[in-house]
Amino acid sequence: MHDIIDTAVAAGNFKTLASAITAAGLGDTLKGAGPFTVFAPTDAAFAKLPAGQLDALIKDVPKLKSLLTYHVITGKVLAKDVIAMDGKTAKTVNGAELKIATKDGVKINDVSTVTKTDIECSNGVIHVVDTVIMPPTK
Repeated sequence: MHDIIDTAVAAGNFKTLASAITAAGLGDTLKGAGPFTVFAPTDAAFAKLPAGQLDALIKDVPKLKSLLTYHVITGKVLAKDVIAMDGKTAKTVNGAELKIATKDGVKINDVSTVTKTDIECSNGVIHVVDTVIMPPTK
């Protein structure tokens, strides 16, 4: 079984996420022991960002790190556990909270839908999301 990074790269639809993780210097962390739960935006999710926003993020490493760590929860949280979190929040590695809703599928912060769950990795689990989740501004 591969770690989160190698699993995402092998899937083929997380190229933008993988390059952003590398640019932010988070590769070693997400290859580490974990466990981590990653709400992973696909390449199509990153493509929804306004023109130029991704390029600006790649050039601003602190903002990029903040964005990426907002998609990560410490611990291995499987789909059944996420469903049990309906109406609750989960603290991210970023330090801010994600709001979980499970009324019509699983929604994160009312903007991103989980499209695939429980991609198990040696150091955690990946849940695929269809929209990049923006962290709150401080």
